[in-house]
Amino acid sequence: MTSPTGNKNAEALRRGGFTLLELILVMAMLLIVLGVAFPSLQHFFRGRNLDSEARRFLSLTHYGQSRAVSEGVPMNLWIDARDRSYGLQAAAGYTDTDSKAVAFALDKDLQLEVSMPAVAASALQRSRMATGAGGTLPMIRFSPDGSISDPSPERILIRQGREDAIGMVPSANRLRYEIEANDSPYVRR
Repeated sequence: MTSPTGNKNAEALRRGGFTLLELILVMAMLLIVLGVAFPSLQHFFRGRNLDSEARRFLSLTHYGQSRAVSEGVPMNLWIDARDRSYGLQAAAGYTDTDSKAVAFALDKDLQLEVSMPAVAASALQRSRMATGAGGTLPMIRFSPDGSISDPSPERILIRQGREDAIGMVPSANRLRYEIEANDSPYVRR
């Protein structure tokens, strides 16, 4: 059996490791890189939240249209800007209960804005005055043939802060809603 030979201090140096000074320098460089990248990362995550909410709303419009056609019952996608929520349910009077009704609440940083057509807005205001504060909500009504009824909103805006917003409008043939390209901060110009 042979015993190890050599200097034990030289062997310890060969194993390597970081000195305290090297660790401090690496941590300082990481902090500088994070400090430079943080503002753009913050905007990225804010935009993802807004973008995913707009896509969820559009998915709900497709789901509502699909249900209206497949079940032969008008579907209402209601929008409550004050409570920051929206949902889908079968139109009243067609079914006793809607077990497939869904409702979504917006994230705390998001707001909804609904622009109704001028004729529908005045009718909506009259119905609210007649029924009180808890009156009728703006809604998109999908007919059993898949079309969108006329008094549906002409624009739905999901806003995050003052600058970031995504608008959704009916398509030219009024068969679906789509993202309004010129309002989206993520569209390349």
